[in-house]
Amino acid sequence: MRALQLTDNRSLAVVDLPEPHAPGPGEVTVKIGAVALNHIDVWGWRGMAFAKRKLPIIIGAEAAGTIVAVGNGVALKSGQIVALFGAETCGHCRACLEGRDNFCENVAGIRGFHVDGLARERITLAARLVVPAPAGVSLTDAACAPITYGTPQHMLFDNAHLEAGQTVLVQAGGSGIGTAAIQLAKAVGATVITTVSTAAKAEKAKALGADHVINYKEDRFEGVVRKLTGKRGVDVVFEHVGPDTFQQSVFSLKRGGILVTCGSTTGVSSEINLFQLYQRQLRLIGSFGCNIANLATVLGKMADGIARPVIDTTIALADIDSALERLESRDVFGKIIVTL
Repeated sequence: MRALQLTDNRSLAVVDLPEPHAPGPGEVTVKIGAVALNHIDVWGWRGMAFAKRKLPIIIGAEAAGTIVAVGNGVALKSGQIVALFGAETCGHCRACLEGRDNFCENVAGIRGFHVDGLARERITLAARLVVPAPAGVSLTDAACAPITYGTPQHMLFDNAHLEAGQTVLVQAGGSGIGTAAIQLAKAVGATVITTVSTAAKAEKAKALGADHVINYKEDRFEGVVRKLTGKRGVDVVFEHVGPDTFQQSVFSLKRGGILVTCGSTTGVSSEINLFQLYQRQLRLIGSFGCNIANLATVLGKMADGIARPVIDTTIALADIDSALERLESRDVFGKIIVTL
């Protein structure tokens, strides 16, 4: 079977690898049809693994495919479209048993980053790590469920408890998870403010439902946010940019507001005003990935038309380098999808 391997930093190759083993009890074999690219793929490509790993490694953390074989004791059926969970969890620790999969105590790693990923034609894995897509959800859309939609679902609702009538600031509204966060927040009746870097992205963000769009290259977004909210600030900040926006994001919060972050694409360190933190009783929450229940929830929202993945480009395996370069430079709106 074909697979896309990272052989060295910024060096990718399409290689032929042995077929996966036949599914054993509790396992399924999936034919991968679409892989959605994320910044975590860029980090791995750059060599920013933050943990020991062995090269070469198959890339790809987010994907969907079609079941082609099932092992004993599996209720799923061949032919079903499924989304694949992006981490190799143990399934038996307390966190896994409680449905807190992203807190697994024995996780082997993130697919495509620490362990072999999903940019391959076929994979055999535990059936508990795949979630069937409801009728009407395409393979491409399902590929955007595990990270692109699962992550903001977990951030906004499990962690920030966003509700109707509240106001949320979504950073980088043109990114994959930014476009998803706009849709998910609007669907529950929140007012959405988002930031983008170009006029073209601003128009697209408005079309997605954003109530207010700020071009951060033209205006200081924190100042605009204070004006839009009558100097009150927002209830929630959806942060994933990092040092370039973090301090201003904190300043954009109302008293008692919540900042939830899942990423740091501009670096890993930022200063914070501790007096402001405790005097204004702010809450800062780190959020990583999602749980399998979140994955099932967002697939349901796709089926209901609430979540509509925004596809920037669909590419073949051979075009992966240029796609990662575009993602690295933020020259995208929505998702880049690799088809197999």
